[in-house]
Amino acid sequence: MKFKDLKNILFLDIETVSIYPTFDQLNELEKSLWQKKTRFFSSKREYLTGDELSASYIMRAGIYAEFAKVVCITVAYIKTEDKQYEKMRLKSFYGDNEKELLQEFKELMDTYYFDPNTHYLSGHNIKEFDVPFLCRRMLINEINLPKLFNIRGKKPWQIAYFLDTLEMWRFGDLKNYTSLNLLATCLGIASPKDDIDGSQVSHVYHEEHDVDRIVKYCEKDVKTTVQVLLKMSSLPLIEEEKIESLTWEE
Repeated sequence: MKFKDLKNILFLDIETVSIYPTFDQLNELEKSLWQKKTRFFSSKREYLTGDELSASYIMRAGIYAEFAKVVCITVAYIKTEDKQYEKMRLKSFYGDNEKELLQEFKELMDTYYFDPNTHYLSGHNIKEFDVPFLCRRMLINEINLPKLFNIRGKKPWQIAYFLDTLEMWRFGDLKNYTSLNLLATCLGIASPKDDIDGSQVSHVYHEEHDVDRIVKYCEKDVKTTVQVLLKMSSLPLIEEEKIESLTWEE
């Protein structure tokens, strides 16, 4: 990654939660469909039942777009001038109204990040999680996909504008998964996991009703992803005083 390209990268991360707090709140059809889903991640490839079924919903439903929703999208971009960092700016779209925050995010994409020849999207595991999840939830909410998300049937070289830090770290080793926390630690970058982690987001949302805490967690992840990409590109990190969030200025 060249310095001159930094201003054309949109960094992003999402936080998702189960649509309902508990399994019992699903209707009978949804319960049956979730039970069938559990067979794919059951160690014995059997359907879960009883308490195991309810526990699996609490632990896992938040990562499946058919049973979950987006509660926060954080984006970041770098302002550069004369080969110097001017600022890293963050902005979060968040709240209970998923359709509204997805629409706001789409408008940002349509306005500023729409050209696959000059614009880039970056995040950690965005190719396997964030982007597919957003695409599915946009379709469910009857929102047309942003141009850079129109990736069905595309060849790998046609979506070279995805700068996925997990994929970059794999170096072709497809069986390897490295968390953002571990990768940042290996590279000497401060860990973003100083409060909650992804497994706790649904609890914080449904039980504590603390969306602001989720937003702050998401913004920490995005800041870390920016620094990781810079480190992997042999570029200097951005100093903390040059990082600002526009989220809390409204």
